Amino acid sequence: MKRFILAAAVVLLALPAAAQVQEAFPSYIQVNGRAEKEIVPDEFYLQIVINERDSKGKISVESQQRDMIAALKRAGVDVEKQLKVANLSSEFFKKNASVATAKYQLQLGSSAEVNKVWQALDGLGISNVSILKVSHSKIEQYKEQVRIEAMQNAKKSASTLAEAVGQTIGKCFYIYDSNSDMMPRFYNNAVVMRSMKASADMAEGAVADEPLDFKTIKLEYNVQAKFVLE
Repeated sequence: MKRFILAAAVVLLALPAAAQVQEAFPSYIQVNGRAEKEIVPDEFYLQIVINERDSKGKISVESQQRDMIAALKRAGVDVEKQLKVANLSSEFFKKNASVATAKYQLQLGSSAEVNKVWQALDGLGISNVSILKVSHSKIEQYKEQVRIEAMQNAKKSASTLAEAVGQTIGKCFYIYDSNSDMMPRFYNNAVVMRSMKASADMAEGAVADEPLDFKTIKLEYNVQAKFVLE
């Protein structure tokens, strides 16, 4: 009996609190806001793998590295800033022979540079080149901008709907941002390499300036908001 009386008291205490919340916002409008933006990437991350196996052990990794660096410099790459060693290793086989392998990461600023570098490396017999990812140097700023635009879109929608019924919106008392972080765009390397190969088959004068068809990075954000109706 005492438990029943206690439970009833709790319910009675909760009712005034619920009534106060309802009185604070007797009427409101709930809307969704959306914004998107497409960005042309200006960061291209390539992985380059040099392997003695490619030359059947005739050319050492060190020699291929020197040739690669020279070719990159001729292509206008600042190797000190743009080229990083990712991994150095040796693979051992049953015949107790080892094959040295070196992996590098190269950052470029345009699809035209990617095309130019790929052709320079391919001319050296270095064909194990892949696109790790593409991004933009100001991606975080663009993310923030699109999120703000999504919220502005929500406010505009709420105002438009409120005016349709002869009312206006007051303060926003609820915002729900369900967006997860946008990841850089990844590519199917087989498709990209075929595109570069087709470009390489063109006349020599047009090859270096022929851009690859990289897709734009699409940022899209959605928010949910509630505004008081006045």
